[in-house]
Amino acid sequence: MNFKSVDEILEFAIDREKEAVRFYESLAQEAPSKELKQTFIGFSKEEEKHAALISDISGNKAKIDSYEIEKIPDLKISNYMVETEYEKGMPMPEVLKIAMKREEKAVKLYTLLGEQTDDADAKKLFQLLVQEESKHKLGLESMYDDFLADMDG
Repeated sequence: MNFKSVDEILEFAIDREKEAVRFYESLAQEAPSKELKQTFIGFSKEEEKHAALISDISGNKAKIDSYEIEKIPDLKISNYMVETEYEKGMPMPEVLKIAMKREEKAVKLYTLLGEQTDDADAKKLFQLLVQEESKHKLGLESMYDDFLADMDG
């Protein structure tokens, strides 16, 4: 990926976020439980906030500057999974695998984009996005783990 400007990088990131919004909205419609539906709706709303944050990086400078970067645990569950395509009606563990893989890819993408820019504000924004997507990944991995534990029980 070669970008000619910070704006191109940000535009690319906005597209990824909008795609994630649509993905989680479609999962919410199919979720078998109320809790899962709420989780996916929550993720969708967070991805919308990310898109808005990226869209107006200069307007959100104070918010971005005040954001505390922390280390998010990585259960690495998705690292050992093969990527598959989402299909309507697939079993929930498979849906969670796809969602985890998407978040893993988002973390890698934002890490890479952060490394490709010299703009300090954009760098901080991508660190923030890496952290947010890492939180989603952790949440999904925990849900997947719980799902498997419930099936064994």
